[in-house]
Amino acid sequence: MKSKSILQAKTQIEVQFYDVDAMRVVWHGNYVKYLEDARCELLKKFDYNYLDMEASGYIWPVVDMRIKYVQSAKLAKTIEVTASLVEYENRLKIEYEIRDVETNKVLTKAYTVQVAVDIQTEEMQYQSPQVLLDKLAAYI
Repeated sequence: MKSKSILQAKTQIEVQFYDVDAMRVVWHGNYVKYLEDARCELLKKFDYNYLDMEASGYIWPVVDMRIKYVQSAKLAKTIEVTASLVEYENRLKIEYEIRDVETNKVLTKAYTVQVAVDIQTEEMQYQSPQVLLDKLAAYI
């Protein structure tokens, strides 16, 4: 990971048949759900999952995402997805790295950006709400 990580979570996934194409490699669109799996693990670490976000009065849509495919994940291989929180003050920026567990080779690098939107007003917040800062206080 390039940026300084504030908090990190990892998850391992065995590549299933339904995620691959005719060449037995993961179809490019399925990487998004692997990122989501790791992001959910990261959010759990600081007790602010999607239900907690909604209960606090905010939704956090993904507004930007970039994925760089370095090598292909393959059928029946186990991959490890690492999600690293690198920004939180004005938005949540999470960087990801997917590695083949057996070879430890980097397969994919990515990042997502999420912003807080007030549920009542539907207005995007230009600073992260206090509830997020409170949840992260033990880590920053």
